[in-house]
Amino acid sequence: MAVIALVSAKSSGVTCAALALALASPRPSLLVEADPSGGTIRAGYLGGEGSAAVGMHRLAAADRQSTLAREFAQHFVSLDRDLTGNRMLLPGLTDPSQAPSLARTWEQIATLLGVMDQSGYDVIIDCGRFVPESETRLSTTAYPTPLIRQADAVLLVVRTTQVSITSAAPAVRILREELSHNGTGADALGLLLIEEGPFSSSNVQQELQTPAIAMLAWDPVTADVLTHGRFKRTPKALLRSARTAHGPINELVTRRRIQLRPTTMPTVTGRAS
Repeated sequence: MAVIALVSAKSSGVTCAALALALASPRPSLLVEADPSGGTIRAGYLGGEGSAAVGMHRLAAADRQSTLAREFAQHFVSLDRDLTGNRMLLPGLTDPSQAPSLARTWEQIATLLGVMDQSGYDVIIDCGRFVPESETRLSTTAYPTPLIRQADAVLLVVRTTQVSITSAAPAVRILREELSHNGTGADALGLLLIEEGPFSSSNVQQELQTPAIAMLAWDPVTADVLTHGRFKRTPKALLRSARTAHGPINELVTRRRIQLRPTTMPTVTGRAS
């Protein structure tokens, strides 16, 4: 399967894009809200359903108690309205001030997400807006950098507008350096474009010198559904394009995995709620 990390340079719809990919995956999927600024899907798309007793904010304590692997899956909630368990969510932080507590836990979470991948899940990670430590490095205390480093693919979400493209340029440079020196290679980085503006994928690729892996339709109606849970109309264009996007994304993952040696993963125990 695949572990795919989505990153934003500025406000570009990264959470909506991640949720669309998770819902449209051809395989079971796990959406991980790793944005250090906090999670929004439980309050938005899920309409506040579910217990606040589960989620990312509980994992640091489990790590300190050496129970993280056993409890990990118990912090998943269902994204499926029929509760089939094919679409799961690891809800994000409830308060940005909780982010530093996870600094020592991200490595373990990255390993456990690898287990979910080996168990047949597409793992989609919403890393939110990237947080640099310097001009060439990501922060390792205020950002889930280990998840970026170990992902099969790192997709920078960019709208096809001049403002978004301009904002993405510094992020491309930092992400490329980070992946080259501390990750699985700079070739893990690609663009996930949202077709809002007038620029074509070739324009954006040329401007950012980074391959555009896939594109998502500009679909405000569906985006409103995914962001706020307002099920007034059937989601269409965005989820169709997200389904199509999995093709080239998985091609990238497969190509890269051929070049990399597989790693041995521990076993996750526990039962999803």
